[in-house]
This record gives sequence, C-alpha cells and structure tokens, in this order.
Amino acid sequence: QVQLVESGGGLVQAGGSLRLSCEVSGGTFSSLVMGWFRQPPGKEREFVAAIGWSGRSTYVVESVKDRFAISADYAKDTLYLEMTRLESEDTALYYCAARYGRIYSIVESDYEYWGQGTQVTVSS
Repeated sequence: QVQLVESGGGLVQAGGSLRLSCEVSGGTFSSLVMGWFRQPPGKEREFVAAIGWSGRSTYVVESVKDRFAISADYAKDTLYLEMTRLESEDTALYYCAARYGRIYSIVESDYEYWGQGTQVTVSS
C-alpha cells in the first residue's frame, strides 16, 4: 500500500517561496506517476503539476508554470513542489497523489493514492 506524507506548508507573505515535500513509502517510487493538486478555500480540488514514471516527463499547469516547479529525488523517495513568487490565490490545501503507470495525468480520478495534504497560506 503506497503511503504519501506531505510537508513544507505554512504561512508565507506574498512574493515569498515554499518547497513542499511528499515522502513516499510502501511502493516503488520510480514506478509511480506523481501529481500535486490543491484545493483553495471553498473551491474544488484542482491539478497543479505532475511527473511521469522515473521523472521522464513533467507538466505544470499554465497558470503557475512560471512560478512552480515539480521534481523528484528517487534516492530519497520524495516528490517536491517548488513554489516561488507566491500570491494570495495560491492559498490552498496542497495534496500529493500517486498511481502506478508511465505517463503523467492531470485528471484527479486517475490517481489511486493520496496524502492528507499540507496547508499553504499566503498573506497579502
């Protein structure tokens, strides 16, 4: 059973940076497709970024692609989301998600495993 534990969230001023981490256990990290999603207050959960099998491909949603980056350290079984120039609109509960496969997906229902989330709050 794959388990995901997010960390790195917190309160940050607009313009600041945060790096979210997602530690993976119980599975073969290099065989997983991983994604980051977020749920702003009062809104639906939305896709942010994904990385394919063994990091061979990445995708970041257009709205944040000049500020966010997804990466993975396969030696540490950890997924990252580097967020810079944060804006108040980035305030959300951020989740990492995983599924076995090769190609990344932007579709929430494609992911089988989910973490509990880490809160990011950006003050303006």
